[in-house]
Amino acid sequence: MLNAEISARKNEAISRGVGMTTQVYAERAENAEIWDVEGRRYIDFAAGIAVVNTGHRHPKVIEAVKSQIDRFTHTCHQVVPYENYVRLAERLNKLVPGNFAKKTIFATTGAEAVENAIKIARAATGRSAVVAFTGAFHGRTFMGMALTGKVVPYKVGFGAMMSDVFHVPFPIDLHGVSVETALDVLDKLFKADVDPKRVAAIIVEPVQGEGGFYEVPRALMKALRKLCDDHGILLVADEVQTGFARTGKLFAMEHHDVVPDLTTMAKGLAGGFPLSAVTGRAEIMDAPGPGGLGGTYAGSPIGVAAANAVLDVIEEENLCERANTLGARLKQRLQSLRDAVPQIVDIRGPGFMVAVEFNNKGTGKPDADFANAIRLKALEKGLILLTCGVYGNVIRFLAPITVQDDVFNEALDLLEASMREVAAEAK
Repeated sequence: MLNAEISARKNEAISRGVGMTTQVYAERAENAEIWDVEGRRYIDFAAGIAVVNTGHRHPKVIEAVKSQIDRFTHTCHQVVPYENYVRLAERLNKLVPGNFAKKTIFATTGAEAVENAIKIARAATGRSAVVAFTGAFHGRTFMGMALTGKVVPYKVGFGAMMSDVFHVPFPIDLHGVSVETALDVLDKLFKADVDPKRVAAIIVEPVQGEGGFYEVPRALMKALRKLCDDHGILLVADEVQTGFARTGKLFAMEHHDVVPDLTTMAKGLAGGFPLSAVTGRAEIMDAPGPGGLGGTYAGSPIGVAAANAVLDVIEEENLCERANTLGARLKQRLQSLRDAVPQIVDIRGPGFMVAVEFNNKGTGKPDADFANAIRLKALEKGLILLTCGVYGNVIRFLAPITVQDDVFNEALDLLEASMREVAAEAK
């Protein structure tokens, strides 16, 4: 069976709305490596978009899932509940930042976690408006789309967005937007468009994911916390992509001396099995009435079993520390390429949530074509990369934190060769 044959079938069978970064069809995977249906090996620096932080098929995760399958696969927690759901909630209540009583709910996807966080915030405050940031990504459901601060491809053709959602600029010095600018726009928003006493929540990614791996400046995070406290607004941290050791902390908010009221999670939570969560202040989480939250598959016992194992692996294998080590090595290699690749304008990111951004040498403008050329060159060599950013000119690195040292070194060599070749061709 060939990739091209399956791709042709895909074109006939699957909506074109499901975009695909590669046409490499997976046959099997192990830790940081994937083998396609033609038997070719790839090093995976995407990790299913920060999902398998603990690697493909981590033995402890697989063991936990197999054990759960031998017991039962589904009862619907709202009908016949199960203990491991309670145990995982207890663990997250202790681990999520905040020295106060917390409660947790589980869902299936990151978008569901965000939707539920907004429902909870509205129920708790009696307000409806929500403030988000340009460049943000919060999902593809209707509230998720409305909160997302990027039109193409997420909002195109889908009509009117959910009402009472407002955006302010995300501060990025490289693009000429300062913290002061963002706060000034937010102040004007409260004066011109929406009474802050009508705002239920401000939602922010501690590090923007799809937006380009830009970290929230500490000054902005502190200012948001103060604004929320002054006006009775809830601060929601979207940790869907940043959570579970990716940034060198279990949660990216731990890098800030600021605690959110609600935290959304998914992706790395369950090591490749669908599961998401919202954890927050107990009194806020209890605002919706019984039956107002949940879902048929919400908190699947299989996903919950995997998540309990993932938390064990992160602790036992010191993955937060390893994320910092790997990220430092990756940044060092990227820095060493600045002379050979003058298109590099920034190298950034906490822990192992690293990105490199490219501008055109001649125009100084964001160069999406250059970033994509590196992605394609790396794919030819057997390294899977992802691009991101509002301008599409950023390569983000999301390899499993468990990647073996020899595989990691091999990947760095492939990355360097790809960047050097594309830069040479651009001269």
